[in-house]
Amino acid sequence: MEAPNQSAVKDFVLLGLSAHPKLEKTFFVLILLMYLVILLGNGVLILVTVSDSRLHTPMYFFLRNLSFLDICYTTSSVPLVLDGFLTPRKTISFSGCAVQMFLSFAMGATECVLLGMMAFDRYVSICNPLRYPVIMSKAAYVPMAASSWLAGGTNSLVQISLAVQLPFCGDNIINHFICEILAVLKLACADISINVVSMGVANVIFLGVPVLFIFVSYIFIITTILKIPLAEGRRKAFSTCSAHFTVVIVFYGTILFMYGKPKSKDPLGADKQDLSDKLISLFYGLLTPMLNPIIYSLRNKDVKMAVKNMVAQKCFTQ
Repeated sequence: MEAPNQSAVKDFVLLGLSAHPKLEKTFFVLILLMYLVILLGNGVLILVTVSDSRLHTPMYFFLRNLSFLDICYTTSSVPLVLDGFLTPRKTISFSGCAVQMFLSFAMGATECVLLGMMAFDRYVSICNPLRYPVIMSKAAYVPMAASSWLAGGTNSLVQISLAVQLPFCGDNIINHFICEILAVLKLACADISINVVSMGVANVIFLGVPVLFIFVSYIFIITTILKIPLAEGRRKAFSTCSAHFTVVIVFYGTILFMYGKPKSKDPLGADKQDLSDKLISLFYGLLTPMLNPIIYSLRNKDVKMAVKNMVAQKCFTQ
């Protein structure tokens, strides 16, 4: 129930680096460059895997989805961050904040599920190669990818619907670069226990379950690879899943680093830690989307060959 004499919040103020204005131009350039690398790298990866018929396989279909997802994920927040570095008063409307939270939350949950789907694809490829065309047919892998998007979107809709129904009636200052849902919930003038429980359940489903699924899949994959008698055969088998394995380590490694690092108990260091927490959260959202196309380009000979062919064809036509 809302307290008397309170006015509903119509917009939010994003603090960002307001307390450190000298850093804003430096981080504007750095984040802009990272964003351009994300757009270019993932855009090229999508273009290459679509244009080369040899890459029209389930693995590269999932990879196209992952690249498109990374573009959407960063685009849902980076323009807002960049605008905040240039605007004296960094405000965002209540509805704009809800949309931004929905998109970023949906993309994050979708990526967790999609990485699990990609692990299953690699499991079937290594452990059941003869049945791979049947198990991973188009009738299977397209609905698998679609279900990842549907699950992520549904979860985000539930979380954001619960958040926007809360009364926001006092402080409208978000101590972040974007509308990060935990930072927004702190401003609600009502009990948020339902939101906390709901997000806890979602974390188990969209973080814990995919991690367990990926872990079990790679136990079977590694066991199967070790049974291959020839070293060359083992190397070729592992090369088909090394890029995905590396992406999984980067994705979940950054999550563990961000949420697992100890909190400072020194009150005098609270401001510095607060700044570092915000910057780590910001760069976490950029690191994985930037590294994904680089990892798949460097660790996958088919992608490297397709990129070389595309560049050669482009130069030849000119």
